Amino acid sequence: MGFLRIRTTVDERPGRLASLASALAEKGGNILGLSVQPDTDGTVDEFVAEIPASPEDVRAALEEAGGRRVLVLPASAHELTDEPTRALLLAARLRVTPWRLPEILRELLRADDARWIFGSDISGMPDPTLLTVPVAPRRSIRLRRSGLPFTLTEAARAAALVRLAQPPAEQPAADHAIRLPDGAEVQVKPLNPLYREAVRDLHERCSPESRRFRYFTAMPTLTPRIFDHLCDRKRGHSLVAGRDGQFVALASLNFTPDPGIAEFAILIEDRWQGRGLGTALARTLLTEARDLGFAEVRAALLSDNTRMRRLLLSLGATLNYTEDPGVLEARIPVGVLSAPSSLGPSSANRDGAGIP
Repeated sequence: MGFLRIRTTVDERPGRLASLASALAEKGGNILGLSVQPDTDGTVDEFVAEIPASPEDVRAALEEAGGRRVLVLPASAHELTDEPTRALLLAARLRVTPWRLPEILRELLRADDARWIFGSDISGMPDPTLLTVPVAPRRSIRLRRSGLPFTLTEAARAAALVRLAQPPAEQPAADHAIRLPDGAEVQVKPLNPLYREAVRDLHERCSPESRRFRYFTAMPTLTPRIFDHLCDRKRGHSLVAGRDGQFVALASLNFTPDPGIAEFAILIEDRWQGRGLGTALARTLLTEARDLGFAEVRAALLSDNTRMRRLLLSLGATLNYTEDPGVLEARIPVGVLSAPSSLGPSSANRDGAGIP
């Protein structure tokens, strides 16, 4: 009986993890470690198991249980160390020896190789066994791991460790100003229950089309239940943007049951659309998602919401059709955006993403 590291991609449906665990149990497997990670086309379940079956038998059993792209690799007892403890120990080493950042990243992700690259295009990862982690505008670290593609969650972990080695970035105050390209300035602040009437007024000033893009229905009235949900900091973080005593936009980052994934949505008053406010608020939410440790942010939008589609693509999103032909899903990896200048205020969930 030996140790195996087993990784498989599954569709995001209830019961998939239980099916995989049952398949391993039928092969005599004892699951000793489990990690659930979001990735580009599903959820990646990774097991470390002690199992008598051959890798070929394990792979076949998991594929029959609904697994896709099943990888089965030899593992060692050393890989059974507690992952949070291991990450904290590596972080402590990094604080003492920051010049060893590539080496520590290699250990964090159990990569085969890690090295500095300079002046290269770091915008994409055409090879899933290569991960490029930005450190500065024209400096990054490239990791290679043959046989085991990197996931979005691993990219987020690497980016978080890189930020530990960098000088502290200036954090915007909870209340801050955003200056738009046309020179207009709006004040952004966290949503709280005292703003109920002002948010309701914003909602009613928006056109039926704007509300349809945000909620997938014209929704003439913002219900107390939805408002209370937006104010609940245990469920997400919401922002309002105001000018001249009125709120002109509402943006929300909603937590989801899927590990490492958040969703965002935006509602903007019609006369403020097309002025860059949606882009600024989206960047603020993506920065907050990254700082909260999320690997990916998603948004649902109606297929005829062309303005929001352009905004999401400008932020690096990939768009996919859903089971509903009129609805698209946008997915934005936020973990790899480690450079402080790459995002920020300056530069439930079938809610629509709204209008920028």
